[in-house]
Amino acid sequence: MPYTALPDASAMTARRPSSSVLPLAADGQDEATRAHRVRLGHLAEALARHLGLDADTAQLLRLAAPLHDVGESDPTAAAFEPAWPLTAAEERRRRQAQPERGAALLGHSRLPLFALAAEIALHHRERWDGSGYPQGLRGKAIPLSARIVAVADYFDALTMHRHYRPARADDRGLAMLAEQAGSAFDPEIVAAFLAHAPELIALRDRVDPSGAGAKLQKVRA
Repeated sequence: MPYTALPDASAMTARRPSSSVLPLAADGQDEATRAHRVRLGHLAEALARHLGLDADTAQLLRLAAPLHDVGESDPTAAAFEPAWPLTAAEERRRRQAQPERGAALLGHSRLPLFALAAEIALHHRERWDGSGYPQGLRGKAIPLSARIVAVADYFDALTMHRHYRPARADDRGLAMLAEQAGSAFDPEIVAAFLAHAPELIALRDRVDPSGAGAKLQKVRA
């Protein structure tokens, strides 16, 4: 595979970091979101293995992926935002600032886990065609870690129940993912996900801490 290796997981230390990032990742999140993060980590790990990454590196990705959206939980962000309600332009700027805030929160640690998590947080909203944010990176200029997490995150988010919509059926989620190959997502990574979809869906269901009852809420959309 032509992919660049991620940081070596063997460099991880058993010392628990003093960072407040982990509480931030849990604060203000409902059970469904926390379950999504668990599933995302496992999906990213399995997908990385199918792309040829070694087991230790894939495990590091599993641990880092759930912190991808920590910038959305930064309690200091409100001090720098206009008063609510926000205009459409202000909301867009707020949303596009979240990856950089997340990377800043995670980037203070020298541990490989947090360095990788910062990379993912900064780049998981980039798009393969260069129309993403915050840096407008295109193609393989986007770090591999972020390209993997973006694909896994998209599918799992589509197929989970939200308060504003029911979960989409797995086959519909896969079709929507395929439609975004080459525009939003790395087509090789999408192809790997689709090729191993039955295995990945079974893994998602097996590790899902929210339980199988959520599947009853799925509808075709």
